[in-house]
Amino acid sequence: MELNSLRQFLVVARLEHLSRAADELRVAQPSLSRTVARLEGELGVPLFDRGGRLRLNDAGKLFRDHVERALGELDAGRRAVAEAAGEGLGAVRLASETFLTLTGPLSAYKRAHPSVEVELHWCPAEDMSRRLRARDVDLCVASQPIHAEGLASAQLFDEAVGVGTPPGHPLAGRASVTVEDLADQPFITARQGHWIRRLLDRLFAARDLTPKIVCESDEPGAIADLISAGLGIGLVPAFALRAASRGPGAWVPVDSPDCRRTVTLYWGADSRLSTAARLMRTTITGWDWTTGRPPEER
Repeated sequence: MELNSLRQFLVVARLEHLSRAADELRVAQPSLSRTVARLEGELGVPLFDRGGRLRLNDAGKLFRDHVERALGELDAGRRAVAEAAGEGLGAVRLASETFLTLTGPLSAYKRAHPSVEVELHWCPAEDMSRRLRARDVDLCVASQPIHAEGLASAQLFDEAVGVGTPPGHPLAGRASVTVEDLADQPFITARQGHWIRRLLDRLFAARDLTPKIVCESDEPGAIADLISAGLGIGLVPAFALRAASRGPGAWVPVDSPDCRRTVTLYWGADSRLSTAARLMRTTITGWDWTTGRPPEER
């Protein structure tokens, strides 16, 4: 099996769509189809279900996990050799559900280590443990818990999540609201998998309610602007009020102890992090999230 074929298989497995995978890889779709067919021929089993939409089957998922670990080890070995040979501090690959939270420490890190190559990957929380085990990324920042073995973690901060409303909205003057108060309100939120959407669904499901969703955005950073435009209300973390250039017209606390988010940094417990990744971990864990400054400026 050729390494390039395995890397192409991983892209098809991630997207479960041949034409999109071919576009991302910049190869012809018939060539990519033949690559997948050759792999299936060598293994003696199909890796995808092809009835309608392309779907990774159980054999494909098992093979994907092994390929990710194997290629991750090769990439880790390449980086370790480069670092040992004195080619700088190495590189660091950071995945997160949102980068609005991380702009401060990332900026400070690049100022302190301008020669380090930093790769940023958007990643839903459910994929983080797999990508860390495969050494596809070095560090992950999640706004929801990751329950998986083999991970080490450090909690960064815990904060309230409130309801953002347009200016002049009937709820804007309230000291707090209950989830029941929100039952008939139009919600602007993120798509399935994002932590804001998971929190919204969990809050309503616990009360046998269903949120009235009028917009599912692929751009969580645009939610506050859409709220301000009067298109609906939405869950907004307290951090976003400080970090965003524009916020909703009003922010109202939710009278529910579980309407919060806990932001946590994760890494592989048995991974040998590069010097660059260890420095990034130190920068993020040492950041003063209350003031938005590095520890030496507190």
